[in-house]
Amino acid sequence: MKTIFGIIALSLFYSSAMAQNIEGIWRYMDDKTGEAKGLVKIEQQVDGTYAGKVLKATPRQGYTPKEFCTNCPAPYTNQPIIGMQVISKLKSVDQVNYTDGKIIDPVSGKIYKLKGKLNATGKKLFLRGYMGVSAVGRSQTWLRVE
Repeated sequence: MKTIFGIIALSLFYSSAMAQNIEGIWRYMDDKTGEAKGLVKIEQQVDGTYAGKVLKATPRQGYTPKEFCTNCPAPYTNQPIIGMQVISKLKSVDQVNYTDGKIIDPVSGKIYKLKGKLNATGKKLFLRGYMGVSAVGRSQTWLRVE
């Protein structure tokens, strides 16, 4: 009986720990329309921070994704958007909350400060890009791709 209880407890701990990780592939959504815009892969870097690269841009009715980051500052200027690192230096506070990152919007070319929060199931990532103070910015909800 103790063995069965131990296995159940260990599996619950393991599944909970897996849900508390932002590494993986995320579908990013348009914060105005709610439509899928593309896929970003988030990985932990050697320094312990997280970075995200664009894997795919999703065409939508009336919108053709840009191929290059034409309005972006150096070193992003005229770089292909697919493969571009759009998230950098995002730090884990407690495996649910993340802070001190940067995110670039390849359409506008603007770079924002970034913070995020992972929901309890690990399937939604709430991101807030902002300039100066968090109250002035945009929020997006990204969905984990399984």
